Amino acid sequence: MTAIDSSSALPLEQGAELVRRIQAAVAQRVIGQDAVIEDALVTFLARGHVLIEGVPGTAKTLLVRTLASALGARFSRIQFTPDLMPSDVTGVSMLRDPAVGFEFRPGPVFTEILLADEINRAPAKTQAALLEAMAERQVTVDGVTHPLEAPFTVFATQNPVEHEGTYPLPEAQLDRFLLKTVMGYPSHEAELAMLASHEGGFDPEQVTVLVAPLIGEAEVRALRALVDRVRVAPEIQGYIAAITRGTRGDPSISLGASPRATVALMRAARAGAVLEGRDYVVPDDVKGRVRSVLRHRITLAPELEVEGRTVDEVVDMVVSRIKVPE
Repeated sequence: MTAIDSSSALPLEQGAELVRRIQAAVAQRVIGQDAVIEDALVTFLARGHVLIEGVPGTAKTLLVRTLASALGARFSRIQFTPDLMPSDVTGVSMLRDPAVGFEFRPGPVFTEILLADEINRAPAKTQAALLEAMAERQVTVDGVTHPLEAPFTVFATQNPVEHEGTYPLPEAQLDRFLLKTVMGYPSHEAELAMLASHEGGFDPEQVTVLVAPLIGEAEVRALRALVDRVRVAPEIQGYIAAITRGTRGDPSISLGASPRATVALMRAARAGAVLEGRDYVVPDDVKGRVRSVLRHRITLAPELEVEGRTVDEVVDMVVSRIKVPE
């Protein structure tokens, strides 16, 4: 790994190559989930949080662990359960020495990459504690605010809401996730490749280091700064705003995308441009992220849900009505 001088800007070509190497390393362990890996990288580079939905056993946890290893980032995991308390997430003040007073003992949220596993099994009070960490990158315990580290990113997993023991997340918390990506079953070829990998000796439950770190803290800062420098032309900004505004007032949608969704779509498009080795956004960067940005932020009209229509279908319909800038 080549160290990067934090005093100088990272060249676009070098940054895109670093991201491609990370993407390839994760794909070697998480087979057949290229779109989800790309969404996870886009989220991290854009300083967001991501919600990963999928049935049990589709490698959601493995994805986050592997990405943390490749990024050289500190990793913590919280298994969300109905009896999980806010202090189990944020930490607690403890009286160790009466002469000194209370001492704050940080919880697992004080990390760089946090895996919030099965997030939709936790009670509302615990959800509120995590919401502050996601929104403000800080936690408040006993009236004292404790800042989180700059790379802090939440990778939350959830089972589909129709599964037993799960509850829909509140709209306010869903809106704090930059993207929602869906992890489906792998293809037949990918599943055969998984079997070959396990036959060759790879067992994610027994391996401590899934991949060697490819970058460090300085490279993370440089890559995120590179995303910040991506240009978004006025006509592309207009295209982004037209898409989110198109979800409001549509008879097929009972809750449209928020203004935060408009900003999120631009942030995600900029990170997607870096993955493609460009310092400017094109319409395809927007189209490539629009489902992941909007699918958790809009609610379908009840009659469409009865008909079996999906959010992705409605998002595609909205996008098809918007004139694409040339």
